[in-house]
Amino acid sequence: MPSSPTVPPSPSSSRDALIAALRAAGCVFAEDEADLILATARTPAEAAAMAERRAAGLPLEHVVGWAEFRGLRITVAPGVFVPRRRTEFLVERALAQAPGARVVVDLCCGSGAVGAALAAGLGPVELHAADIDPAAVRCARANVAAAGGHVHQGDLFEALPARLRGRVDILAANVPYVPSDEIGLLPQEARDHEPLVALDGGTDGLDVLRRVAAGAPRWLAPGGCVLVETSRHQAPAAVAAFERAGLAVRPAVSQELCAHVVIGVRL
Repeated sequence: MPSSPTVPPSPSSSRDALIAALRAAGCVFAEDEADLILATARTPAEAAAMAERRAAGLPLEHVVGWAEFRGLRITVAPGVFVPRRRTEFLVERALAQAPGARVVVDLCCGSGAVGAALAAGLGPVELHAADIDPAAVRCARANVAAAGGHVHQGDLFEALPARLRGRVDILAANVPYVPSDEIGLLPQEARDHEPLVALDGGTDGLDVLRRVAAGAPRWLAPGGCVLVETSRHQAPAAVAAFERAGLAVRPAVSQELCAHVVIGVRL
């Protein structure tokens, strides 16, 4: 007697299996994550493998290969910092502060999400991005290519072309600002799968921010602005660092996104 043909699983049963696996691994938004995996995977086997990587703790953005940021699909490679939704507030404030900006720098760029979003909001600009991490530089190049952006590898301002001195209208720096002794308190996804250099801001979390504040005036055009993201309790010290650099300072807060941004302007 011939055996019965194997019936392939229905899409609904495949989705249910993915949801069950993700939920068992502790994924709070298992249904949404399953839908994203299914929309990204080319085959059921690939979807199952992606769900397995996610269940093992890999960030969802690394699993599917991209993150949404201000309506853009940003490529995110393994080992690269995943852009956070709260950082959209930094972009929003930069666009409001300098709507006519023509020279833009995304410092500590990671995936290049901030630079890509600024270019999308401003139109044609001269866009430069920089990061010390080679993996981030490779990723950023893919994300700013559509805007004609240039990506440089190096330590903060040392990476930038000298011809940008005194010409930058927007200097966006999503610096690492987690205090060193609080790295272990981060979600496992971040501390195990994102580069330490993109997270660790030193003893009080402000080491890199202070360096950016001190160096920014030499690179900003008159009236140009520098923006950094920080935390609520770090904001007063961040403001003080900007003031010491001779910048006119204004903090901004988004309660909705739990985001704190310090804005400095070269007078």
